[in-house]
Formats: sequence, structure tokens, C-alpha cells
Amino acid sequence: MKKIIITLLGILGLLSSSCSPYTLVNSSVYNNSNLSAYKTFRIVAPPEGSLPPGMNMVTYYNIAAAIREQMVERGYVESADSPLLVNIALTIQKEIETAPALPPGYYAYNGMYPYYMYPRNLYWQSYYANAKVITGIYREGVLTMELVDMDRKIALYSSSVSTILQPGDSQFRNLTEIAQAVKVLFSEFPVKLLPQYLPKKQ
Repeated sequence: MKKIIITLLGILGLLSSSCSPYTLVNSSVYNNSNLSAYKTFRIVAPPEGSLPPGMNMVTYYNIAAAIREQMVERGYVESADSPLLVNIALTIQKEIETAPALPPGYYAYNGMYPYYMYPRNLYWQSYYANAKVITGIYREGVLTMELVDMDRKIALYSSSVSTILQPGDSQFRNLTEIAQAVKVLFSEFPVKLLPQYLPKKQ
């Protein structure tokens, strides 16, 4: 009887988690990076590049605030001169099956690739040599985060979550929903939450 109850609870847990509108579609560590070795971070700012098409400043600040919270809860300290840059990208094109690797130094946005705020070509060459092209993740409304060591000009980690757009609409989700999506974005992040931020056991 006890085994049956445990099994039922497990099934219910899977069903409830499957109802989430957000799906982690990518979580990759590059260059054998040790992200716990970094103590500070900074989030890409609009003056360093440009906002992806369709994203306004309010949405940018909502996404940045949610990312900031997740980084701080993992022990990182925000610093304007940190070598660890959190780059943000958005894909707004539907049904992209494959994102072919581009030659080093090439950077273009044609609606197919994620539109990165900080120009990726400034660290692309080092990244390109070790990049694994991930297919089928660049669907409409996918938010991608890429962590970059700006001193060494190499990508360390990337993660993607879908979808931060309202179903059947080009409108972004609200602050609360974006915060939930970013939690999914960090769900397989190599550095875990500090003990004080872990969910309390019931």
C-alpha cells in the first residue's frame, strides 16, 4: 500500500510539473568551465548592444531583474567591472529546425538565430571552436542566456527556456511569469542555490 501511495504521488508530481508553460530546451557548459570559480557578474546593458526586435526596456528590466535574483541567490555579487557577462538573446522566428554553425567572426540577424544583445562576434571565434550546434531549440519566444568570460573572450555556459511570449501573441509575459520562466532557465545551472534560498521542506 505504501508503495502504491508513493507511486501515485510521483505520478501527480510529474503531471503538475508538465502543466508548466515553460520548458528548459537547452543547458550547456562550454570549455569545461568552472562557474563556481567566478564570484561576481554583470548583466548586458542596452548601451553595449541593442535590444532584440520586439523587446522594450520594461521587458529587458524584468528579465534582467529575474536573472539578477537567481545569480545573487547562488552567491554571486553584481559588479560593473566583472569579467563574467550575462548576455541575453531572444528568438522570435517560428519553427527553426537547425541553427548551422557560422564561420568565425560572422554575425548577422536574419530572424533565424537568437538575437544577442551583446554582439556575439566579439567572442565568437574562441567560442566557435568548441561550440556544439543545438538543433530544434530556436522556437518563437525562446529566451537564451549565455555567460561569457570577457577577459578571455570565451563562452562558458548557455541556457534556453521557452516560451516568454503569450501563446498566439507577440506580447511578452508579465513580471511574475518572466520570473517563473527564468527559474526554469536556471534549473540546471551548475552552481546551486545557497542554503538559505532552497525551498523549505513541507
